[in-house]
Amino acid sequence: MNFVSLRIITSDVARLVAFYERATDVAATWSTEDFAELRTASATLAIGSTRTVPLFAPGSAHPADNHSVILEFLVDDVDSVYKNLSGFVEEFVNEPTTMPWGNRALLFRDPDGNLVNFFTPVTPAAIAKFTR
Repeated sequence: MNFVSLRIITSDVARLVAFYERATDVAATWSTEDFAELRTASATLAIGSTRTVPLFAPGSAHPADNHSVILEFLVDDVDSVYKNLSGFVEEFVNEPTTMPWGNRALLFRDPDGNLVNFFTPVTPAAIAKFTR
């Protein structure tokens, strides 16, 4: 098994895609006006419209209603990313902070309120975990 994608359901696909394109510097690939993907080397962030939900199961997903998932992105220098995103991201939950497990992490919310963590491993153990 291989985990390949996470999908966010939103009522405004264009707005959320534009946010993630700017935040990640990854261009989206659009399939329809209701679905786009931002592909990275390790996984894909899919963004789908509320109009796609009935294709799976009506009422099974609700936009801007996430209270348990954090989207995480490995970045080269979280402090530089923080400076780049200041003035763009509306809600930072915390500034870059070194966590007990060895990652320097920046937590913020996307326009739908989803938590996003950009992190950089900074301890030898954390660096080893993400080095291939």
